[in-house]
Amino acid sequence: MLSSGLNVGDAGRGEDVDLIVLREAAQLISRADTPELAIGSILRLLSQMLGLNRARVLLPGIQDHGLSIRYAYGLTNEERARGRYRPGEGIVGRVMDSGQIAVVQDIDEEPLFLFRAVGRRTLPDEIVSYVAVPLMDGGVPMGVLAAHRLRQRPRKFDRDLATLRTVAVFIVQILKCHTLLEERTASLRDENRQLKDALSHCRPGHGILGESAPLREALSNALKVAATDVTVLLTGESGTGKERFAELLHNQSPRQDGPFLAINCAAIPEQLLESELFGHEKGAFTGANTQKKGKIELADSGTLFLDEIGDMNPDLQSKLLRVLEKRAVQRVGGSRDIPVSVRIIAATHKNLQRAVEAGHFRLDLYYRLNVLPIHLPPLRERHGDVRLLTRHFLYRTNREYQRDVVLSAEAMEQLERYGWPGNIRQLENILRRAVLMAQDHILAGTDVERILAQESSPVSDAPPTIATPAPLAAVSERPYRRVREQDRAMLEDALRRAAGNKSRAARTLGMTPRQFRYHLQKLDDQDAPSN
Repeated sequence: MLSSGLNVGDAGRGEDVDLIVLREAAQLISRADTPELAIGSILRLLSQMLGLNRARVLLPGIQDHGLSIRYAYGLTNEERARGRYRPGEGIVGRVMDSGQIAVVQDIDEEPLFLFRAVGRRTLPDEIVSYVAVPLMDGGVPMGVLAAHRLRQRPRKFDRDLATLRTVAVFIVQILKCHTLLEERTASLRDENRQLKDALSHCRPGHGILGESAPLREALSNALKVAATDVTVLLTGESGTGKERFAELLHNQSPRQDGPFLAINCAAIPEQLLESELFGHEKGAFTGANTQKKGKIELADSGTLFLDEIGDMNPDLQSKLLRVLEKRAVQRVGGSRDIPVSVRIIAATHKNLQRAVEAGHFRLDLYYRLNVLPIHLPPLRERHGDVRLLTRHFLYRTNREYQRDVVLSAEAMEQLERYGWPGNIRQLENILRRAVLMAQDHILAGTDVERILAQESSPVSDAPPTIATPAPLAAVSERPYRRVREQDRAMLEDALRRAAGNKSRAARTLGMTPRQFRYHLQKLDDQDAPSN
């Protein structure tokens, strides 16, 4: 039998030992890495310092709810394995059912004491007592803390009970913290497993996530023509992944070892776009101090992705048509044709057929580009893909910022109900913001609701409400366009509502701050008197 290791005859000394045990037990809650180490060390303190021997913690099973010894000190592995009790069986079963403390003065005289874990021959020949304390969580028993002690001791039962009840509170906290950690870890493991399962269904190297039928159709069409040099026109709303599809077409083609270059025709002022695409000779215009190759020439033997092709002005459309027909490019200020072997992949959110009818886009260029159109579906039509993309972006953002944020079921439902006018790009940005602003490790539905409400009204002072999915017509057009006099009122009104903040005004119109400032400057230049 393990002795207490202290002289309990002196009352003052005994009180000091109780305080030492409780202080050490409290420190173990934060110091120990595992519940086995923390609880095992506490049970050792009870045995070695207070004489509460063979201390053990019994917890219910998941299936049968019977009790079994989960943590112990002073018991052999065989004794721990024997310590199993059906619901309500024995002293510990009664304590678990009633939530009341049990004190057995003499185990030999108690018919409910079963000697299951420890046989009577193992115990001292003296009178042995047994104490069992419930582990209470919110008024509900979650387990039992029990120990033997010698009956004939100067130390009173009341002090043992008081210490055991306090230690039971510590053990409950350790178990709850461990359970919470396990739940979060299991949640992350589940997220990662589901993400890996979904990724395994995608063809390796594509980098495009989704299981929905519209996305699979677009992916299938892209893979059918990837190995050819056919010109592809990608259509779809902003943020649907057109550049990612262009990269897929390039990477799955014989040109994969060549360069892949991308340029957004709507993001660059007209005066600069020509030079960016075609390059220029030295001295071609003021500031052209050196010769410069354009994107078309630099993409030789590779692929050039022209995003927002519908915003290219008619003059540049003519020059691009010549490149497609002659497979040659002329730099600005030059007269020599430079042969190029480049595959053109174009993309637009606009309806180019309507642009042709309105005289804003060349019919012959449209036919050259529209050899094989591939429509990319908006996120709101990709049923089930929001959940998959959310897990992917959440996993990536957690790794990037060293966080461990997980989504509650309500938060995921909020994301799946939203209309996503900004599509995949908007979803990624919102999840990044949610992870960075999270106050806890779990994002609740109210947290996501608040963020989505901010998305729906970026300049409104009204209380946030849940965002309503935007109708198709509202998101089918972006405000990238040539500078027109009739846009002046719209720009000035947006600036007034944003209290002079150009960045906020640009967001209300779906423009970048740079585009907004450029439009204002162009309109101001038109009003300026000529010399």
